[in-house]
Amino acid sequence: MMKSTLDPAETTAAVVVGGELGGLGLVRSLSGRGIPVLLADTRNATPASWSRHARRHIIRSLVGREFTEDLIALARRLGQRPVLFLTDEDAVHSVSENRDELSEWFRFCMPPAQGVRMLSSKSAFHCFAEENGFPVPRTVIMNGQLDVPLLSGLRYPAVIKPDDKRQALNGDKERAVRVQSLAEGQAHARAMLRTPGGIVAQEWIEGPQSNIHFTLFYRGMDGTAAAVFTGRKLACWPPEIGSTAVCVAAPEASEELERITLAFAACAGFYGMGSMEYKWDEIHRRFVMIEPTVGRIDWQEEVATLCGVNIPLAAYRHELGLPGLPAATAPPGGAVWRATFLRSAPRSLMPHGVRTFDGYFRWDDPLPAIHHYCLSLPLDRFLLRWNGWFPSTRRDQVQQEQQ
Repeated sequence: MMKSTLDPAETTAAVVVGGELGGLGLVRSLSGRGIPVLLADTRNATPASWSRHARRHIIRSLVGREFTEDLIALARRLGQRPVLFLTDEDAVHSVSENRDELSEWFRFCMPPAQGVRMLSSKSAFHCFAEENGFPVPRTVIMNGQLDVPLLSGLRYPAVIKPDDKRQALNGDKERAVRVQSLAEGQAHARAMLRTPGGIVAQEWIEGPQSNIHFTLFYRGMDGTAAAVFTGRKLACWPPEIGSTAVCVAAPEASEELERITLAFAACAGFYGMGSMEYKWDEIHRRFVMIEPTVGRIDWQEEVATLCGVNIPLAAYRHELGLPGLPAATAPPGGAVWRATFLRSAPRSLMPHGVRTFDGYFRWDDPLPAIHHYCLSLPLDRFLLRWNGWFPSTRRDQVQQEQQ
């Protein structure tokens, strides 16, 4: 029998879990390479499920036993061990908790279970970073009402967040609240602590939202950084405390932030897909770590691909033991990624001559945009919001919180 000489990249599938906007960017990053891409989600109406670059596969849940069983059933149908990509916070914890079983059927890389828990907890991350000398804002950790008086140790304004992002995604707590005074902070803290789970309060880092930077990476179990990219947010939604609305490459900060990020990753045993968010502190003239993302892509991950650093493809090839990608060169003029054209950045921040890409729309893959703008977002409401007359709803906000 003749031995196949096909490149594994021509036959090994990529399974993407979660089809919201980040998943759509991930699917498009893997397209055009001969890689069979399957999209696993609980719904068939997510943006990525309308892309021509992926085949849909419905699973019952993103958590628990049903999630694990359905993923294994998918791998059995494929008859191979595909590369697994995650875009959803719940799915990260499900894979981490069932890694021994799932690793027999899928190729993936993430920190040990204890590391996933630490990096997913704002309080645990803060303590680890502080103990190891990494720059973080002054933070107060509150696990119950008796801890609320600790807020008196902060300068104001401050921002209060749930300890675990899943508490915001499932609607149990607000995602982030900026408070101007101790009294306001105490009121919000008491309200947020009425539901299970802790919260953290951080001193506000002065400066515009365009001072927020991020470093995206994929780091193999051997410690090799298969791909790294640093970007900068030009706008957030909601403003100041929300998810990325518009972003661009930040070569001026890449050397410093990539050095800090990879040093932190090595110290924390942080492998696989991840990122670190920073804000430039104008008072102390330094970058401060805000929070990491572990085990999954970021909401704005596609900006790296558009700027010449295809992190999902690098991760795919690394997991298959294939040669790494050649050194990236930024496309002429660069690129701006915009979650939706309903959101924009100040004209003064937009780089001159840079091409802007809508997160949903591509000429060669238009259906996700048609579905999102014309079906998911009713046309009358779409026109109102385009003109700034209709406020976003909680549902809109939650869909953008897989950052």
